[in-house]
Amino acid sequence: YEMLMPQFGVEFSPVFVDLEAVFGRKAPKILEIGFGMGETTARIAAEHPENDYLGVEVHIPGVGALLKRIDEQALTNIRVIRHDAVDVVGLMLPPGSLAGIHIFFPDPWPKKRHHKRRLLQPPFAELLATRLAPGGYLHAATDWQEYAEHILATLSGVAALENPHGGFAVRPAARPETKFETRGRRLGHDSWDVMFRRRYPETGGTP
Repeated sequence: YEMLMPQFGVEFSPVFVDLEAVFGRKAPKILEIGFGMGETTARIAAEHPENDYLGVEVHIPGVGALLKRIDEQALTNIRVIRHDAVDVVGLMLPPGSLAGIHIFFPDPWPKKRHHKRRLLQPPFAELLATRLAPGGYLHAATDWQEYAEHILATLSGVAALENPHGGFAVRPAARPETKFETRGRRLGHDSWDVMFRRRYPETGGTP
């Protein structure tokens, strides 16, 4: 963390950042919120060098683990911010600046009294939609069915977003199955993918 954060990290600042300057090129920018230990993030970035990935995570061990993967795999298309995602999205990312958003297996806060702590609540979902460019996607995944239904309902309530799948989506090949997901599947546990897109303002939908 101490050695590599200065090289691959982006300091939190309450002003909009120039993402093209951060990555040193013009390319689609994908935000990942809560990347855990970074295994999936690094794999996706390696498989899609045409995109740039901005990972946001608060826990130092996870940030350090991803930084190590970036260095070992010589990945040039990942940058990391260690800060609260709500602040980063609201204060650092300009409207319409993202081609996609990944939120894979966020904390489900399964107890009912803790549901208010869940990341994907209506106000944040509305904010995320403003950061997507028209046609940009928001892809969430969870292994808690009740939370999956909550996410589906929450995103369905955002007027700027549309669901091209009508309901839950089939996991796309672009999202690798995590080792925990694979283990859960062997135990009979399912996972759910929810994918929405930002509407095109000219037509109210995709062309």
